[in-house]
Formats: sequence, C-alpha cells, structure tokens
Amino acid sequence: MSWLDPLLDLLALPRFGLLTLFIASFVSATLLPVASEPALYGLLRLNPELFWSAIFVATAGNTLGGMVDWWMGWEAHHIVDKYSQSKWHAKALGWLERAGPKACLLAWLPVIGDPLCAVAGWLRMPFWRCTFYMAIGKFIRYVIYTYALVYIWPMQ
Repeated sequence: MSWLDPLLDLLALPRFGLLTLFIASFVSATLLPVASEPALYGLLRLNPELFWSAIFVATAGNTLGGMVDWWMGWEAHHIVDKYSQSKWHAKALGWLERAGPKACLLAWLPVIGDPLCAVAGWLRMPFWRCTFYMAIGKFIRYVIYTYALVYIWPMQ
C-alpha cells in the first residue's frame, strides 16, 4: 500500500487536514461506528499550532452530524412506534422527556450519544436548543480528549 502514505500526508496538511477532520467528525456523529478522535489527534501531532482551530472544526462537524441524527429521529416516528412496547423504551423515553433538550449534552457519549440525538428529534424537542446543548457537550469532549492526548499522555 505504497499509495496510502502520500495520501495520508496530503490529507494531514493544514489546508486539507481541517476539512478531513470536519468530515471525520461529521461522519462519527452519525449512527455509523466511526471515531473522529484519531483524525483530530493525528492532525494535531503534525500541526500543533492548529489546536483551537481543530477543536472548533471537530466540534462543528460533530454537532452538524448530531443535527442530522436529530432530523432522522424527527422523521422516524413510524419505525420507532413498533418498538414502543418494551419497558426499556418506556424508561428511556421518560428520562429523556424529563431531561428535555439538556439531555443532548450527553450526545458525545459513545454508543448512546448519537441515538440520543435521534430520539430528541423523534420527541420533537426544540431543534436549536438541542443543537446548542449538543455543541457544548461535544466541544467539552474534544477539549478534554485532545488536551489529554497532546499534553498529558503524548505519544512519542
């Protein structure tokens, strides 16, 4: 795979790296099982001066992906209705309805975060309030993860 190294080098350049990070962050916030942290970490290892730019780009891409999840949930009533008889479903919906849009602060969590955004849309929670809380949670996650990987546990 000799063609892969030059491609990865090209995508890590600051002018392409932020776009690549945005796309990875967007895709990772959808229901697809992809992580954006390796892309963020790799970009910052090669370009540490892009710390805050990369954090904001990753947050924007990840929040936009969460907004797509919310919209998919908004449109998914007929699919979810067939599962609405389970006890787990009732408990989860009850908690989410009590928490309201603030529950979207947890959108950064692995496994449950992306479906949480979809369920918030399905419950018809206010789009912009959910987006606001998603962005806050995702921003805090990226700052903490990135700071830890770059400054506390740097890989040599």
